[in-house]
Amino acid sequence: MLSAKDVVVVFETLLASPGMGDSVKLSVNQPRRLILLLVKVIDSGLKNREDSLLAGMDENTAAEIKGIADELLKKAGLTELNEKISLLTQK
Repeated sequence: MLSAKDVVVVFETLLASPGMGDSVKLSVNQPRRLILLLVKVIDSGLKNREDSLLAGMDENTAAEIKGIADELLKKAGLTELNEKISLLTQK
């Protein structure tokens, strides 16, 4: 079994391979409820980063992923609702 550090090195190597920086156009046609839940899963993963792969992620990559989540909310018209839900669920 690989150590957590070794897993991060392998993952970073895969991310640096040719073609991984190329842009990909996605068409996401999902119900708003799934978009909202997906954004919550993304936010939770970015906050906790307990997984060894996520722990090795740099802040620029985390910001890019957060930007994707924000864009999903915007396109689904859920930005304001998500902000209000976040206020309700703050600890």
